[in-house]
Amino acid sequence: MARKNLLASVTNHDATKADHEARSEYANRGASRSMMLSIEEMAENTKKMIAGEAIVSLDPNLVDGSFVSDRIEEDEEEFALFRQGMKDEGQLQPILVRPHPDVDGRYMVVFGHRRTRAARELGIPVRAVVKNLEAIAHIIAQGQENSRRANLSFIEKALFAKKLLSMGQSKETIKSALSVDDTLLSRMLSVVESVPPTVIEAIGAAKSVGRDRWEELKKLMAHPKRADFAKEVVFSDGFRSTESIGRFNYVLAQLKLVRKDARKAAPNRGAGAWAPADEMVAASYRNTGKTFSLSLKSKDAGEFGKYISSSLDALYCAFKDAKTRNQGD
Repeated sequence: MARKNLLASVTNHDATKADHEARSEYANRGASRSMMLSIEEMAENTKKMIAGEAIVSLDPNLVDGSFVSDRIEEDEEEFALFRQGMKDEGQLQPILVRPHPDVDGRYMVVFGHRRTRAARELGIPVRAVVKNLEAIAHIIAQGQENSRRANLSFIEKALFAKKLLSMGQSKETIKSALSVDDTLLSRMLSVVESVPPTVIEAIGAAKSVGRDRWEELKKLMAHPKRADFAKEVVFSDGFRSTESIGRFNYVLAQLKLVRKDARKAAPNRGAGAWAPADEMVAASYRNTGKTFSLSLKSKDAGEFGKYISSSLDALYCAFKDAKTRNQGD
């Protein structure tokens, strides 16, 4: 009896196994297979949604710009071509957004401002990845995406760094966002702190103008009078008649002319020479207003120089007396 039950158990087991395999084979065919795949796909999408990786369609009118701008201006002609390409070929890459930190039901762009604007103007949904990001993560993602795409100019990145610093972000965060080191970040901040904001805004993005030329402009503006002159240049007809790179070149050229003229004029301002009748000593002097330099040459230069230095007290008293008498007159 035991043997019979054992055989029955084996037989029933084989039948159960065959029945399970038959059902599995059926499940892999037709509508059942489609249903299973749909469920698996939904489960996978749910996992991706939790991880913030699923691409969803959003109404672009519900998407606001980033809380920190990284562009000076939009090239409208270039944008028109971009929008037409998106109309013809569709949106090739999704944008990255996060739920708006202050307004329920809205989103904030991390990167993909142009794609969002194009979708809004075309009246189509914008494909997006939604991630719950804090402000610092938002900044780093936005900066690194733009650095990777290399579509921001040097001055736009420098202004982006300055804005983040003024918002209280650490230099470590800014360096991570822009993928720069301490030296380059220092140079970026030095440029935007030295060149007047009105001049930078008037010049614009100047896409092909790199760090070295901006630093050259910064050095020319180290003198307050030249910085004031640059502010006047950006309102001139010659400046306004050209595009961004031409505007940069125009300001740079005008500042170089001013510096050149100043150098020519400087040696003659308050400069002169003196020599006695016996020509035993010769003196040359230069007065810049803040400094007065006297140089002695010839045979008696050393002795005469010692005499002048030993008589400075008497000479200064005589100078003050003469000044008082002149003021009294």
